[in-house]
Amino acid sequence: MRINADFSERVVIRPGDIDWVPSPMAGVERRMLDRIGGEVARATSLVRYAPQSYFPAHTHGGGEEFLVLDGVFSDEHGDYPAGTYVRNPIGSSHTPHSEEGCTILVKLHQFDPADTEQKVVRPDPKAFMPGLVDGLSVLPLHDFEGEHVALVRWEPGTRFHRHRHWGGEEIFVIEGTFADEHGAYPAGTWLRSPHGSEHTPFSTEGCLIFVKTGHLGQAVARWAEAAV
Repeated sequence: MRINADFSERVVIRPGDIDWVPSPMAGVERRMLDRIGGEVARATSLVRYAPQSYFPAHTHGGGEEFLVLDGVFSDEHGDYPAGTYVRNPIGSSHTPHSEEGCTILVKLHQFDPADTEQKVVRPDPKAFMPGLVDGLSVLPLHDFEGEHVALVRWEPGTRFHRHRHWGGEEIFVIEGTFADEHGAYPAGTWLRSPHGSEHTPFSTEGCLIFVKTGHLGQAVARWAEAAV
């Protein structure tokens, strides 16, 4: 299976652009944002757990990274409420479930083998730091070898300078509306911009976004070629 598998292309998926599809487990549905492979795949997805739904125990052959968007996600290691960011490195395992239901943004098989840190960052509004321009605040989540992950809050009317994405950029809009010269992106929108792309972002009404940069380079190209 190949979904948005050309990483040289810009991709925008807004709420309602794609449908939820069943996973192999009852009560667990997915919106597949990008994917290379079958049930074991390099994948970026929205995953929705119905209340009291479970997924079987599994090992993360290529690592797992996720952000809880709503509800409470759980496994045998703990409970993770909305706003929690988790990294489970290559070789880790768990048995996920959700008692009350939840939605997560999850990325699979996208770890550098040398990145072995297991991490849980729980929501803390006081942990945000001033950004590079007035009206911008940042909560760093993870950094490794040029890959950067953060939550970024934009106050209403904030504008950022034009910049180029070395290694690409992915954004998921959590709250409000994010925008640039190409369009406006309401909450629930996922954007992927390729290596070398440029834009001038802003937010008129304010927003909160999940941002990941520097990870869409040669490793992704090699994965795509190997899966042809």
